[in-house]
Amino acid sequence: MGKPTGFMEYERKVSVSEDPKERIKHFREFHEHLPKEEQQLQGARCMECGVPFCQSGMMLCGMASGCPLHNLVPEWNDLVYTGNWRQAYNRLKKTNNFPEFTSRVCPALCEAACTCGLNGDPVSTKENEYAIIENAYAEGYAAPVPPTVRTGKKVAVIGSGPSGLAVADQLNKRGHSVTVFERSDRIGGLLMYGIPNMKLEKQVVERKVKIMEAEGVTFVTGADIGRDVKADKILHEFDRVVLACGASNPRDINAPGRDAKGIYFAVDFLKANTKSLLDSDFADHKYVDTRGKAVVIIGGGDTGNDCVGTSIRHGAKSVTQIEMMPKAPDKRAEDNPWPEWPKICKTDYGQEEAIAVYGHDPRIYESTVKEFIKDKNGNLKAVKIVKLAWEKDPETGRMKMCEVPGSEQKLEADIVLIAAGFLGTQSYVAEAFGVELNERTNVKTAPGQYRTSVENVFVTGDMHRGQSLVVWAIREGREAAKAVDESLMGYSNLVIQ
Repeated sequence: MGKPTGFMEYERKVSVSEDPKERIKHFREFHEHLPKEEQQLQGARCMECGVPFCQSGMMLCGMASGCPLHNLVPEWNDLVYTGNWRQAYNRLKKTNNFPEFTSRVCPALCEAACTCGLNGDPVSTKENEYAIIENAYAEGYAAPVPPTVRTGKKVAVIGSGPSGLAVADQLNKRGHSVTVFERSDRIGGLLMYGIPNMKLEKQVVERKVKIMEAEGVTFVTGADIGRDVKADKILHEFDRVVLACGASNPRDINAPGRDAKGIYFAVDFLKANTKSLLDSDFADHKYVDTRGKAVVIIGGGDTGNDCVGTSIRHGAKSVTQIEMMPKAPDKRAEDNPWPEWPKICKTDYGQEEAIAVYGHDPRIYESTVKEFIKDKNGNLKAVKIVKLAWEKDPETGRMKMCEVPGSEQKLEADIVLIAAGFLGTQSYVAEAFGVELNERTNVKTAPGQYRTSVENVFVTGDMHRGQSLVVWAIREGREAAKAVDESLMGYSNLVIQ
């Protein structure tokens, strides 16, 4: 431990965000990160406590506490403090294939479980991670390292999101020949088209993909397996197949007037926006333009917030976000103690921007849409929402959300974006490979396993566990890669954690 008193001597510092009214003028990342010397002092704040909850990755009360990748957080925080940046990179890469992604988009489960956070401010671990990986690129030691020996085994990975990329990276390092098939025109899946550019600039994804290509991974875009390419062909040509297609069935809102023009799924809205940005800097107009429009977003999660930020950047007249759940407390409740994930109200970048632009928080809590209202031409013009309240079901005794009589109100709406989550695997992929699904429409495996009901076919990521975080996707990819490796070689020397 480099600085036993560091957490008492140095205050927590993080990157400075660009002013909301300035950053909405562009789609770039908007944080000014600390200089290297300042970042090293942040590493000194790590207590290297006897039981480092930051790297535990435990499930407490149904929520993750600490890093699911079991990152060696105290070790590389100490190495940051002492200026051993290359060693810090080596320790970080032992457990995390893509710190350039997680240091940008992970909600920092490690920090929520940091012991310093029990009675003060947690260590800025996510920012330290960013500094480690970006320094590695700047100094040249994040360069390609191709395997020296090939096994002669061929593996197909269907889907190039974070889990698919993690599988491919691990199996390629082992010496297997890996081909990743992606149905879109660019590699990255969720990372490319599901996360807006201002949270994760796409050259960051492309930079890593180029390194993986130099290390021997083959990428094929525009290949929609199960439609354009038959699953039997893939099964015949490869020794093993890993399904990593995500949980991409968006949850719909089945209310009267759903057929109105102007209603879009958030995933389609965000994908079209990023694709138009990358293809033509919006010159092709192949995106949903919210300029001058009243936008209503259904869903209070990260995707809904991304829709808020994107809509504002295009000049929306107003943005309202409908959330079914009540507003979370501003501080931890007594029944939500550390190191549980803090169930507190989070005001994310999009909501910050809405407050700056419109003068108020865009969220309306404990509400749902009851009706989409159309004009005579079938265009959306308003939504009717209703307040919700928790009530006990007299038959089952369980609590459920019920409409509050007389609480209906109309909101002007030219565009509605549905960000209500996802329901699971797209059926055509599962049917093409003949894999069984469970009751949640995720691909079925034995508990804790990745082998499907079909011989030589494995599954990973959201397609396996349901909609989740990037960090869980990488964890799943690493575990699935080990399972595939063991099935090919009879043993595996791949390290998961």
